[in-house]
Amino acid sequence: MAGVVAVTPDTRPRSRGAGLVVVMVYGIFAVSATARAGVQLIRDAAEAPVAYGLSALAALVYVVATIGLAHNGRRMRRVASAAVIFELIGVLVVGTLSLIEPEWFPRHTVWSAYGIDYAFIPLVLPIFGLFCLWRSSPARIARRGSSTA
Repeated sequence: MAGVVAVTPDTRPRSRGAGLVVVMVYGIFAVSATARAGVQLIRDAAEAPVAYGLSALAALVYVVATIGLAHNGRRMRRVASAAVIFELIGVLVVGTLSLIEPEWFPRHTVWSAYGIDYAFIPLVLPIFGLFCLWRSSPARIARRGSSTA
């Protein structure tokens, strides 16, 4: 039949163990950062627009990272990697600037002082995210499997 496309089911396993925990923590941060940024921007946007805008950016990054980490496809792994790397850079830059130039951030963002309002989880979470992406890399797993055969 012309125009019929065969669909091959994706039989790769979903995240388990530590990978699932990382996805869940990212999901929690996506919800909490979105709620925080939403309240800040609705209630007090004029008070600290840069800080609250950065909180909204962090929320968007957490949402994208959560979706990317939850999927197992090649493109979504790239999306997740980009989001997690962006998050790590953001935490380091905003965290450092918030300590060096505190007047630039009259109110805290999710990433202020390396995530002090969130028990520094924003600082360590991207490291765990990158580790999980590396650990579950299909190419790395294939290489490891072929070297033990």
